[in-house]
Amino acid sequence: MIEIKNVSKTYGKETLAVDNVSLNIKDGQIVGFIGPNGAGKTTTIKMLTGILNPDSGSISINGYDITQDPIKAKMQFGFVSDNPNAYPKLRGREYLNFIGDMYEVDYQTRDKQIAHYTKLLAMDDVLDDKIATYSHGMRQKIMVIAVLIHDPYLLILDEPLTGLDPQSSFVLKELMKERAAEGKSVFFSTHVLEIAEKLCDQIAIINHGKIIYTGTLEALKGKYPQLSLEEIFLQVTR
Repeated sequence: MIEIKNVSKTYGKETLAVDNVSLNIKDGQIVGFIGPNGAGKTTTIKMLTGILNPDSGSISINGYDITQDPIKAKMQFGFVSDNPNAYPKLRGREYLNFIGDMYEVDYQTRDKQIAHYTKLLAMDDVLDDKIATYSHGMRQKIMVIAVLIHDPYLLILDEPLTGLDPQSSFVLKELMKERAAEGKSVFFSTHVLEIAEKLCDQIAIINHGKIIYTGTLEALKGKYPQLSLEEIFLQVTR
């Protein structure tokens, strides 16, 4: 269970990036976080992951407060940012083992996880190459593999499908569905409603730092039966 309660974040003295946001994510849910550029998606995700501290409000993951008990809270999730350019001088295998060490995953378990996910995402042949030589999509995939090594309760993904080839995109979406079926949760940002329509149990739309809709996409479509998904998005965020 993820609970975001009345969270706000201001940059400088005047820029209110996130304005009193509250959101609950239940076990086994895939929740899409949708909004235009600059709406507050990435800032909210950075607070959820402990990269930024909220100015007010609270965030807890499985009962662990992200600011009061950050280590235990961070053990509950895996995070893939929208910038997959970390540690370019490491080889892929070195990076994955570094993440395994950080999450205290034993060698037998991590080797099994690495073998499984690198084969699934077609990265097994380049594990001994430096990340600097990877394409953007390959870097995205190595980050996805890394967050799966410790089998977290929650996946937090910031625009995870950007740069992925169609096969890898399909695999990642199937992985998200499988984890939800196991009672785990997925929270991912996107600006593509068609992706949310196919994947999500719930969506949360944010605009100008405020949550303006939470619920199913089907219910939202029911409010605007004559409009396309793109037109609905423009209607609710204008």
